[in-house]
Amino acid sequence: MLEIRIICDPSDTDRVTKTLTAAFATGPVRQYATRDGDRARLYISADHFTDGEPEPEAWPTPEEAYALAPSVISEIGWTTNEAIGRPSFAWLDREFWLRKAAVLDRIALTDDAPCDAGEVAIEAARRVMELDAQADASDPRGYVRQQYAHWAKTK
Repeated sequence: MLEIRIICDPSDTDRVTKTLTAAFATGPVRQYATRDGDRARLYISADHFTDGEPEPEAWPTPEEAYALAPSVISEIGWTTNEAIGRPSFAWLDREFWLRKAAVLDRIALTDDAPCDAGEVAIEAARRVMELDAQADASDPRGYVRQQYAHWAKTK
């Protein structure tokens, strides 16, 4: 397991992330501005591929992914509080989108979920994948479960 920190020009973050994703089995990319605000800091957990090939995706079950999650009501409250006063959702960070996608996934899993709950959960999951430069994940909701389970264990 590797922990990689990169400081680069903000315009290079996508290229750097894609290159690392091709070379290593990477976790989510955490991005922050440098203190001077001119460059970006990228933090990435990575591991070597097995036999030169990516390991197959193993998505956790919802029960495994959300074992450490607060209640759905609590998560709805948290995401609402984070969004209040923001001029645009674009200003919200990865944690917001991950928690929002996870709570929408949990709602979609309930028996009395609205008919479009699954679609809304997928759209939020795609936003997390976009932030992580993981456009090729085969199951967006599975990806969110995997990332949420990891986040919940390490927060």
